[in-house]
This record gives sequence, structure tokens and C-alpha cells, in this order.
Amino acid sequence: MATLPPSLAIRPCCLICGASQSSKSSPAYHYICRNQIRYGIENTDLERKLICGEVAKTSYRHLNSKVYATSRVFIEETEQRVTTITEAEDMLKSLTYLFWTEIGGQVKVSVRKKNVKYAVYVEVSSLQLHGSDDRLLLSWGIYRDDSSCFIHLDAQSSTPDGRATTRETPFIQNTKGRFVLELDFEEKQIPFYLSFLLKSSLGSDPSGSEIRSHRKTNFCVPVGFGSGYPAPLGLTFSPDGSMNFSIFSRNAESVVLCLYDDMTTDEPTLELDLDPYTNRSGDVWHASLESAWTSVSYGYRCKGALTQRNKVDTDAGEILLDPYAKIIGNSIPGNRGSGYLGRLCKEPAFDWGDDVHPNLPMEKLAVYRLNVRHFTEHKSSQLPKDVAGTFSGLTEKLQHFKDLSMNAVLLEPIFSFHEQNGPYFPCHFFSPTNQYGPSGDSISAINSMKEMVKKLHANGIEVLLEVAFTHTAVGGALQGIDDLSYYYSNGVGDSEATNSLNCNYPIVQQLILDSLRYWVTEFHVDGFCFINASSLMRGFHGEHLSRPPLVEAIAFDPFLSKIKIIADCWDPHDMLPKEAHFPHWKKWAEINTKFCNDVRNFWRGEGLLSSLATRLCGSGDTFSDGRGPAFSFNFTARSFGLTLVDLVSFSNTDALASHLSWNCGEEGPTDNTAVLEMRLKQIRNFLFVLYISLGVPILNMGDECGQSSGGSLAYADRQPFDWNALRTGFGIQTTQFISFLNSLRMRRSDLLQKRSFLKEENIDWHGNDQSPPRWEDPSCKFLAVTLKADKVECPLNSESSHLRGDLFIAFNAADHLESVILPEPPEGMSWRRLVDTALPFPGFFSINGEPIPEQMEGLAAYEMKSHSSALFEVGSPSNQTTPPFKIQS
Repeated sequence: MATLPPSLAIRPCCLICGASQSSKSSPAYHYICRNQIRYGIENTDLERKLICGEVAKTSYRHLNSKVYATSRVFIEETEQRVTTITEAEDMLKSLTYLFWTEIGGQVKVSVRKKNVKYAVYVEVSSLQLHGSDDRLLLSWGIYRDDSSCFIHLDAQSSTPDGRATTRETPFIQNTKGRFVLELDFEEKQIPFYLSFLLKSSLGSDPSGSEIRSHRKTNFCVPVGFGSGYPAPLGLTFSPDGSMNFSIFSRNAESVVLCLYDDMTTDEPTLELDLDPYTNRSGDVWHASLESAWTSVSYGYRCKGALTQRNKVDTDAGEILLDPYAKIIGNSIPGNRGSGYLGRLCKEPAFDWGDDVHPNLPMEKLAVYRLNVRHFTEHKSSQLPKDVAGTFSGLTEKLQHFKDLSMNAVLLEPIFSFHEQNGPYFPCHFFSPTNQYGPSGDSISAINSMKEMVKKLHANGIEVLLEVAFTHTAVGGALQGIDDLSYYYSNGVGDSEATNSLNCNYPIVQQLILDSLRYWVTEFHVDGFCFINASSLMRGFHGEHLSRPPLVEAIAFDPFLSKIKIIADCWDPHDMLPKEAHFPHWKKWAEINTKFCNDVRNFWRGEGLLSSLATRLCGSGDTFSDGRGPAFSFNFTARSFGLTLVDLVSFSNTDALASHLSWNCGEEGPTDNTAVLEMRLKQIRNFLFVLYISLGVPILNMGDECGQSSGGSLAYADRQPFDWNALRTGFGIQTTQFISFLNSLRMRRSDLLQKRSFLKEENIDWHGNDQSPPRWEDPSCKFLAVTLKADKVECPLNSESSHLRGDLFIAFNAADHLESVILPEPPEGMSWRRLVDTALPFPGFFSINGEPIPEQMEGLAAYEMKSHSSALFEVGSPSNQTTPPFKIQS
């Protein structure tokens, strides 16, 4: 397309528009000569614009930005005033467009608001005609939604086939040798495009040569709206209320802006076929409209075979959602596209008050992962129907996080999505899904989410979001806008899916970065967990990148510098994690799948001691590359796959083989007491290892109260949270145990919440029979470790009671007892048992600990049952802690 020379700029200008309707009044054309205007009104059957459909109402935005381009430009929009002596007070700022003709002359078109009319002034200069008797005519018509179909301005001018014809208006030559004329249009006729060409004729001979633009096309200017600005993308508002629309599509042959004044209608009220010359800059299509109209929502049609992969252009009728829309309307009946429209309104104001990000150090986090809808939609939540399953419902249950001693929540994807695809396949990236708002609309979802974040922050709880940027919904997301730019071609890389986003392509990278910044600045979120992060490492053509631009850009983006960024290499397509060496620049944390696998293997009796030891100490095989254990986000169960209860209850199917589960002797539900006791010990063991290991523990919603999906791996089979289950014996003891472990981590942060790895002198490993561990012997199923506290002398009192004691931790995955000899404690101190997962509730954990009697001088022995864990702490009678909560039996 044509571009502008560096010396020319598109500058802000004002334009006032009204509603668009058909009109029966004939336009007047003005002859301008020697600075005087002579009016001649012809009551001819002038062709008028009736849209091929109904006429719509609109609003638009205006940007205070300048656009510079290269030296091949033939069109300029500039701020100026067009005035006459008699009407100076009525003239407002105008939009001026400059064109070159195909034979070298210049055409200047100015569009301005004049009282209740719009005036279009056309001036032709430097045009070489054949002779002095040549006349110059303007052959013109107007259109809106289809540039090939002119529309009528009155009912009397119709042709038999209903199509409008062109109108010819003569120019007047002024004293400077320029050809000039002016056309007036009623305000109620706009908006539309004026399309015209020049015709030169000799004397009375009506036939003549046609003169078009340098592109061999008609000249085209918008009337009643502006050409707009290419940046920023999306819908934006200027202080005067005007709106700017901007959308990227490199491969679209045309883009139609569709405006609706009723959310219940199938068809738009007004469609504007954006001109590729005046309404396009590079690969961005744009237009500006004023706020005086009554349109409530908008979308786009993108035409052209290259906008959709492997499709003929049969879906050009789809109304597409603006990828940058901030407020989303409900679905359009019968639309083949996304079903959603962008709302033509500003984002609601919100009073954040004195809200601040908690900015918790990563090593201090204790994370609770949940699904917003499932968390409170069950009737047991006892919340009103309009609150249950929403952000507001989550806020109402804030005390549950405090009962568990959690200081961060990780929300499963909250972007807009289609029910058939699920939340891990979003259709939009800039708005929370409407269904999470109390009123089921976008504004209530936005406000209630902000209120949720504000209240969680006030209670010291951070908000992290799972985000899926590598895939979208199978249909109705970005498809149809420019598939060749947004998506990979079929079969590229390791994905045959048609909905895989080309994340490192520049426009997609910009979209993702803009989305992340938006959630941080507008919603005050504290971090993101990137689902299917391994796909962020693919290049334009699916090749592996060792330094992917998007991953690096996120790591160093100034807007995102203070938040948590976490890579999760789980793929939502095949429901399995992918191993990848993820580039991190010492800023990216990772969901540690190795932790999950090695801990599961150990407790089903098949893992190596070396693997368990590596996970306990912060997974140095992954995070010793300049990061540390705080960058390891650990889990034993998550939102897909098996729940914690199912992990110890189901294992006898081929589908479960890769999930490393063990049913403890019987498959599924059982009344066998021995099996149930074993399962209870295993659940305690998994939780104990999760919270005693270095790294950030993640608890999955429902695991604290034993929720089951019946052994199903399907995400759709996950059940809503049953609040009644918290009052069962299992729910009470498990919730208290988790709270105890979180409190223990905080109290012993010197050993259990470290940003750096433990020093070698702070660790002693023990095997059974007081022998060194046989690290690579798969038959060995017992491991113990002494974590030695640094002895920090107190300058005022150096008594041992003011020193933190060592921890002794033991794990027995064997099916027999193990006798443990504890190391000799410092003088005046003794070992106390804090945890033994084999004991009955409430005695299996203790805040102050139970003393261990000495079996021989200076040494204490302890008998561990099969499939159990134990924790001991060195202490003295004067170094007792007060429990932060009361253990209930």
C-alpha cells in the first residue's frame, strides 16, 4: 500500500458524526471561485446510500499519536482549518487527504463538519488536460459495507435492479488554475465512503477519459468518521469520547467493521468496509468514530482466502471478536464465529484504595491451586446462586486459605473460553470469562475479580494465574482474522492441531506481552504460570529455539519484572508433561514434574533413594544453574490426572501406568480396614514430603478433604468442591495437618524455606541399620536425613535454648518396620517427635513434640512402621512453641 514520506505525519483531528440514516434531501454542490462560494442546489435524483441491510449506530475513539512512514506516500491526513469569510465561526477542524492521479496531478479532499452538515471539498491541481475547452467532472458514489455496491441517498433514485448509479458533478476552475467543488451531506446520512474518479470531456461531448488514482483505483475518503490510528491495537478512547478501532490482519483483502445497537440481533446495524488505502497502515486496519451514536457492541469481518488455512473463503460472513477487546458481550445468536462481540464502553472505574502487591519472596510461598467455578458452585458452599461459582464466591471463602495457612492462590485459566473446549483452550486473552461474574456479564466479572484480588492482598495472599497462550479454542478464537500469522500450519513441529499459536511470531508475541501487562496493571495479579511452556520454545516454522524471543522478553519486560513467572510444560492436548530444558535467565521458575514422579515412585516402592534425596533438597539437577530451590514449584497431584485420594486408590488400568499410582492392595472404593489405613498413611506421606522438601509446595483443590474423580483422568470429570467434606474426620485431620506443616515451614524457614541450596556440612544422610544409604539400590526403601541448623550466637544470651535445633527426617517405604537410631543431641537438649504418619489422629503430629526416651546413653531409638514418615526436632523444655491453632480430635 502507499506510505507517507518521513516529513508528513498523521496528526490528531476532531470530527463530529451523527447517526446514519437514509435521507430524501438532495445534496448541494458549491462552486468555489475567487474566494467566494456560490451555492447551486439541484433537485435531481441523486443516488443515496441505503445500506445493504439496516443502518447502524456507532461510537469511536481518537488517539493522540503520530504515524510516520517511508517515502512512497500519496495520502496525508493533516490537521487544518477550512474556513470562509461568512462561515468561519461554524467551521471545525477538518480531515484532509492528498492523492496523486495516474497522470501526475494532485487531488486534495477535505472533509469537515459545518453546522448540521458535512462538507466535502475537492481540489485538483497540476492536472494536464488536452485542451482549454476540456471540462473536468467528478463521477462519484457512496458505499458502506461493500465498496463494489453504491447505495442510495433517497428512495426516488433507485434503478430497476435496486442498485445505485454514480453521479457526475462539474468542477469550476479558479484563478489559480485549480479545479474545485464542494459537496454537502446531511448529518443523518453519515457515515459512508465517498468513492469517485475524475472525467475530462471536450465541450459538449459527454464521453471522455477517466482519471483514477496512482493505484489505478477510485479515489476513496471516509465521511462522518476518521481514518483512525494503527496504535494501540484494539478499541481505545480519547478524552473527548471518540473511539479508535485498530486490528491486525496482514493477509486480509478487506476488513469490515460491524456495529450493533442491539445485542440480541443476528445482523449488525451498520457495516463499514474499511478502505485499504485510507484505513490501513502496514498490516493494521483502523478507523475512528465519535461517541454520539447508540451502538453498543462491535466485531469484524475479515475477507480473503489467505485469512484462513486450508479453507475457501466461505466463512467471510463470520463476525470476529477483536483480539484486544477488554469488555466482552454475550454471544450472538446464529453467528458462526466466536459468538462474542466487543462492548463499546470504557472499562469500569475501580477504587483500589491502598492495595499493594504482597511481593512475597518465592521461597515463602504456600500455593493453593483451584478452579474458580468448582470452588464454590456446590450447594454445600451455602452461597447465593448469583455468588456461587464466581470470583465473589471465592472471596467469601477466603477464611479457608487462612485455615490452611496458604499465602498464594493459583487460579486455573480464567480467560473467556467455550464450554466444549474447557478453560485450558481460551478464545480471548484480555478479559475474565463472563460466567465468573455474579451477573454473568463482563463488567461484573471484571469488578468482582478486582475486588477479590484486593481482599486477598489485604490478607497477605498473592494471586497467580494459569495462562494458556500456546493454544486457543478449536474455533471462535483468533481464527479467521489472519490464520497464517497467528497460527502454525497443520503438521508444523510436534503438533497436528489447527489451534496452535505461533507464539514467537512478532504480532503474537506482542499480543501475549500486551495481555500479561494488562493483567498486571489493571487486575494487580502477582504472577503467571504458563501452561504448555515447552511450546513457547518453538520458532516460526516449529523449530526448537534455545533462546526463544518471547520467553526472553517476558523475563526482562519492565512491567513484569516484579511478578512471579512459572513455566509448566504440561500439554493440554495429550494431557501429559513434556520434558524440556527451559531457558530461564534466572527469572523463570518451573512446575517440577520430576518431583511428582520421583515421590510417587518412592512411595509405591519402586524409586531410588538418590532420586528422593534430590527432590528433598530442592532438585539441584534442574535448579542449580543459577536459580535455586525456590524456583521449584512442587506438587504430588494437580487439576488434571489423578486426585490425591485417587492416587492411592486406583492403579489397575493401562491408562494409569504413566501416573505412577498404587491402590494399596484393592482397586477403587473398599471397606477393607487394612487397605484404608494404608491409603491414609500414603496420603499423609505425600503431603509430608511435599511440605518438608525445599521448593514451593502446591496443594490442589479438594485434596485436603479427599475428593475423588473415581479414578478418571479426564478434566471434565473433576467434581465441585464439597464443603461438607471438610467436616468429616478425614477433612478435619488433613486440613489441620496441612496447616501444621505450613506453620512448621515458616517456623523452621532456616532449613525448610531456603532460596539457596543447603550446604554439604548442613546435611547428613542415613540408611537403615545406621549404615550409609545405598543410593542406587532399588531394593532399599528407607532413607533418613539430619538437617543441621546453623549455630547463631545471641550477643545477649548464648544459651542453647535460644538456638534452633536440628531436624531428623525419616522415610520408610518398605512393608516392614525399621528401627531408627537418632544422632546424639547437644548437651541439655533432647529429640522430640513432631510427626509420625503411622500414628492415629490426633497424635500423628504435634506442635510441641513428644519426647523420645533414650535407649542408651546419649542415644535415642525409634521404631518406624511400614509405609510411614517421621520428623524429629532437637529442643529443650524451655524452647517450646505455642501452637498457632488447637488440634481437634
